[in-house]
Amino acid sequence: MTVPRSSTAADLAAPQSTRRAVAAVAVLCFSSLCAALMQSLVIPIQGELPVLLQTSASNASWVVTATLLGAAVAMPVTGRLADMYGKKPVLVTSAAVLGVGSLICAVSDSVGPMLVGRVLQGMAMGYIPVAISMVRETAPPHLRNTAVAGVSATLGVGGALGLPLAAWIAQDFDWHALFWVSAALAAAMIALTATVVPRVRDAHPGKLDVVGALGLSAGLVGVLVGVTKGNDWGWGDSSTLGLIGGGVLVLLLWGWYEMRHREPLVDLRTSARTPVLLTNIAAVLIGFGMMAQSIVVPQLLQLPEATGHGLGQTILQTGLWMAPAGIMMMMFTPVSSRMLTQLGARITLAVGAVVIALGYAVAVFLMDAPWQLMLASCIASAGVGIGYAAMPTLILTNVPPSESAASVGLNGLMRSMGTTIAGAVMAVVLTSQTTTMAPGLPAVPAQSAFQLCFIIGAAAAIAGALIVLLIPRQKRNGTHTLTDTDDTGGTRAETVLVD
Repeated sequence: MTVPRSSTAADLAAPQSTRRAVAAVAVLCFSSLCAALMQSLVIPIQGELPVLLQTSASNASWVVTATLLGAAVAMPVTGRLADMYGKKPVLVTSAAVLGVGSLICAVSDSVGPMLVGRVLQGMAMGYIPVAISMVRETAPPHLRNTAVAGVSATLGVGGALGLPLAAWIAQDFDWHALFWVSAALAAAMIALTATVVPRVRDAHPGKLDVVGALGLSAGLVGVLVGVTKGNDWGWGDSSTLGLIGGGVLVLLLWGWYEMRHREPLVDLRTSARTPVLLTNIAAVLIGFGMMAQSIVVPQLLQLPEATGHGLGQTILQTGLWMAPAGIMMMMFTPVSSRMLTQLGARITLAVGAVVIALGYAVAVFLMDAPWQLMLASCIASAGVGIGYAAMPTLILTNVPPSESAASVGLNGLMRSMGTTIAGAVMAVVLTSQTTTMAPGLPAVPAQSAFQLCFIIGAAAAIAGALIVLLIPRQKRNGTHTLTDTDDTGGTRAETVLVD
């Protein structure tokens, strides 16, 4: 006969377990935010990179593109590794990769090593989708939606808050300090993840699909490089068309191979399920909507006042005007959590997309002062905070536990594709409608170009909302059981409601 534990011991153990879980969620949010900061780390010094690295402007532009490529390749691969070997080891490894990449950049004065370091920094963003799937397993049931919302929001918050932070560091210190700071953050990530995040028995042994990983990487690199460089090289240039066309062909062959592989890198049959497929399509459109304002608003803020519509702000001032948008994303974490609980992920994601569109609608008519653009950015960012929390929830409730991290990683990749396409489209629009301040001076985007960018961003977000509404309604009666190991070596089983 088993002797039940005393009520006193149970009462003491429950709050202690909750405190450990909350601490783990806080570490995952902090570390995800640090990884996301890499998106905007070099933006304040982007114009100075050719001189700093003693290279051409074309070569220097790869310093930004390299991080995008590293993140795109790493997200699905890191997710698959986490499903195979467990999430905590992969989280610690991703933080270590960020540390190595940051150190390489911190001691670099030439473009070659800098590109290597920036690729590694981008690969560290694979930490975020793994952390999202991890919090679903570690957070107490009553905090699960809030935890997922908080980690998901860091994708946007990191980029928004990273701009003023990086601008301040670049303005007052040597530019290498940007990377020494990121190295210190990586060290904190490693220590906190290793000591605070619990070890969860979530490994599903299998073999890594190396051919699939290489094929996906090659296809993504071809498409993303072609898209990001298309405006510079020319959209009709053979290099642009060759890279995009070749990348698409490789991805089609990769899909054919994955469908016939016993242990694919990405299970396309799971990804083809209606809720997962539509969520990923919506992720591209909502990612597009999120990134459009991150590209257009800073340019409008920094444009000289002599143009008649520019606002003449410095890089640091621009970063400070954009910072409240990042804070708004984080502030809406509890709001999105409550919406997920009361409305479900489907409606929450649709509402988030509509709010993003509303922010752009405000920007179309209010763009005459920095505070007006800040208001529009805050509205759009509130929508991002709502929507980014709902996407991984929709994914996680429609895929088996053995594919959770890989599926969230693929969703992160789709968001990244949306932001990449947004950058290309906004560049085309801003260069298609220009005005000249004076003879001999370079042309600058016209006011109508900025307004058109805002309209396109709103249209993409609305399209995303409509696609989300096509997702079948979810029944709220499914459950699955999670088993993990506590600090004493015992096991804990938990039944989770699938909504």
